[in-house]
Amino acid sequence: MHNVRQLQNIALIGFMGTGKTSVGRLVAEALHFEFVDTDELIEEYTGRKITEIFSKDGEPAFRALEKKVVEELAAKTKTVIATGGGLPTNPDNLTKLKSFALVVCLWASEEKIWERVRHQSHRPLLHDDDPQKKIHDLLTLRGPFYRQADVLVNTGLRSPREVAQQIALQYKLARRAPHT
Repeated sequence: MHNVRQLQNIALIGFMGTGKTSVGRLVAEALHFEFVDTDELIEEYTGRKITEIFSKDGEPAFRALEKKVVEELAAKTKTVIATGGGLPTNPDNLTKLKSFALVVCLWASEEKIWERVRHQSHRPLLHDDDPQKKIHDLLTLRGPFYRQADVLVNTGLRSPREVAQQIALQYKLARRAPHT
């Protein structure tokens, strides 16, 4: 017997600066869905900023919080979920997301990502001597996980609204197709 996927939600994965939050809000608006951001949920849950969790507790503690949030999101319907850039590197997170959501990876070139994030101080993984090398290294590491998404969308040359329209269309098409 085949396990039928319940595509009740959309989960956006991808590297920082690819537009998950801005595009996610637009997709939610277009489909009349709720919008949630896993990083914001973690901050609400802990009462602490992501940068503080990273600096005081370390990345493994943060990743454990991400896993807990993904488990809780499985109960949601009609929700667009923007995930943290490293969330899908835990295979359990990716498997869980795919059980209740169409997983869409937003993609952009290293150059475009750097252009978008270089002035943002709230990115703990970019607090590095060579942030451009860090982006390259993380994209190389995370790429295989990102490519496991149901849909990949390049955001480098499109406006957030155009990307959102494409995702909404992909979701509607996926809901009509038989899933196993």
